Amino acid sequence: MQASADRIQVSHAGSLPRTDALVAANAAREFEDDGFTLQRTPEYDALLREAVTALVQRQRDVGVTAVGDGEFGKASSNPTDYGAWWVYSFQRVTGLSLTEVNAFNEPPHRSTPGNIRLTSFNDRRDRQEFADVYADPTAIHTGRTATLFPSVTGPIEYKGHDLVAADVANLKAALAATGAESGFITAISPGSAARIVNDFYATEEEHVWAWAEALRHEYKAITDAGLILQIDDPSMAENWDAINPEPTVEEYLAFTRIRLEALNHALAGLPTEQIRFHLCWGSWHGPHTTDIEFRHIVETMLDVNAIAYSFEAANARHEHEWTIWADHKLPEGKLIVPGIVGHSTNIVEHPELVAQRIENFAGLVGAPNVIASTDCGLGGRVHEHIAWAKLEALAQGAEIATKRLF
Repeated sequence: MQASADRIQVSHAGSLPRTDALVAANAAREFEDDGFTLQRTPEYDALLREAVTALVQRQRDVGVTAVGDGEFGKASSNPTDYGAWWVYSFQRVTGLSLTEVNAFNEPPHRSTPGNIRLTSFNDRRDRQEFADVYADPTAIHTGRTATLFPSVTGPIEYKGHDLVAADVANLKAALAATGAESGFITAISPGSAARIVNDFYATEEEHVWAWAEALRHEYKAITDAGLILQIDDPSMAENWDAINPEPTVEEYLAFTRIRLEALNHALAGLPTEQIRFHLCWGSWHGPHTTDIEFRHIVETMLDVNAIAYSFEAANARHEHEWTIWADHKLPEGKLIVPGIVGHSTNIVEHPELVAQRIENFAGLVGAPNVIASTDCGLGGRVHEHIAWAKLEALAQGAEIATKRLF
């Protein structure tokens, strides 16, 4: 990835709507003996490869210049599933098993000064403040996931070599078939992966670092293939809401630093120019009144060993934060990939609004250093028709901004 000398590049945050055929094929897959790993068949693998090629072509047709595989290789058994970005990792490491307790039903954990820890998902502060809203299934749809949530009961080691090799092969075949120059594959961060129940490691730090050692194999496989690696790490921002009661910013940054150092360890020696980092505030369709402000974590984000940084900037809770780039200098040679269209509304942004948002960022960090993107993955967030209309509007707005800025 590098700065563009003649236009605003267009990308997205990763997940795109699956085809009906792929959703049906995923739903028909059987589980392995562990209860959460989905089996593969030659027929499924062939369907997946065809779907990725068609997806890349469709991205190019609507004007996306930095294409991805849509996370199609990550298990998704229904069109409303946007948890695949996380649960796919369970199928690629050892040491996990199903228990009666998981990240969603474990009891609340209260933090104290000097002992900051994540609480259960149902005890998040946004959920507590709007308990009646979250209890109403017609008010907030949080999606569902394709597999059950396991716990860590043994040593975490990477076993997903065949699966990541298939992801790489599928995207490279699609690039060759469509003429796209390069593409990206997403992979979870150690800090985000480690948010499942740990019943094995003595400390949470050991748990996070075990994930870092395992996931390094996946990161290296993607970059060794010459593809762009996107690290998905909502935990950097989202963990703030999952600490109850609210910590100080200083406590939170120290808590996050451990996860940052583990990620950078996993990325050590890999080509920085092939790495981009995606940060978001969880992106579920909720109030988000307990989100941490971007200004508190932007420097931590920039400490990640990556060339480009993707973050939410279109949703109503964070759109105003584009101005932080007046106070926080983008390091030389780095790029930003702000969300210019959102996943949290069915309204399709007008291309002129898209252009204005792009120009806001370009005015502060320089037009060549801006790649227009989506807030988060569109797959499972909005209807397929709307998702593609948003991407088309994104590309049209980028074209308007290009004519003004270059």
